[in-house]
Amino acid sequence: MRFRVQLDLFAGPMDLLWYLVRKQELDIMDIPIARVTEQYLEMITVLEQIDVNAVGDFLELATRLMEIKSRMILPRHEEEEKEESEVEDPRQDIVQRLLEYKKYKDAASMLAERGQLWQRRFARRANDLSTGGVDPAEQPIHEVEMWDLVSAFARVVRDNAVTKPSAIRYDDTPIEVYMDRIRERLTIEPNIAFTSLFHADMIRSQLIGIFLAVLELIRHHNIQVAQQDLFSEIWISAKAGDTEVTQAAA
Repeated sequence: MRFRVQLDLFAGPMDLLWYLVRKQELDIMDIPIARVTEQYLEMITVLEQIDVNAVGDFLELATRLMEIKSRMILPRHEEEEKEESEVEDPRQDIVQRLLEYKKYKDAASMLAERGQLWQRRFARRANDLSTGGVDPAEQPIHEVEMWDLVSAFARVVRDNAVTKPSAIRYDDTPIEVYMDRIRERLTIEPNIAFTSLFHADMIRSQLIGIFLAVLELIRHHNIQVAQQDLFSEIWISAKAGDTEVTQAAA
């Protein structure tokens, strides 16, 4: 199966911005725009590595953030600062968009929770089930896990940055091979550190291949990921009852 990259799984630019604000417990009304812009750019750098043709909306918001950052750091004379104090905060547009996004996000979460409660109270009938097959590549990954993984991978790419080789190298190892290697490790190690999957001598295409393999395994519901604290190590483990890992171990 060939993995199809679909960046709509990443939920969009406002979701990424909301993630950065929420995970760091920032005041939405007083966003440290310079810090958030730097982190946002680092994250979309990873998305560009996956599919450079599908990050237009992310780059549009990135441009807006850089524009706001520039307006806020430009030096002003005292008279100009007095006049500017009467003008709308350049962050106001972003703040309003975030508040609006949060409103719909909260509403969607509430509806999802009600749906889960309803499913627990009323058993699904056989004729409610879809008759068609489910394409694993179409199955979403929860946004918190997704952005946590993207953030962790961004740090891997940064830490593994090496001098550009004289000759262009490319690794065309299928995603399925990386998936099998991760499954095999899980038969020996119950928990694998996400960063341990990568090595300093790996080229960029290998790093991306392993990252996509992790996403595929999550989409297949074969593995689960856990993180204790913000920006701490992400741990990968097999889900209970995963027959593929159990059979490999046998």
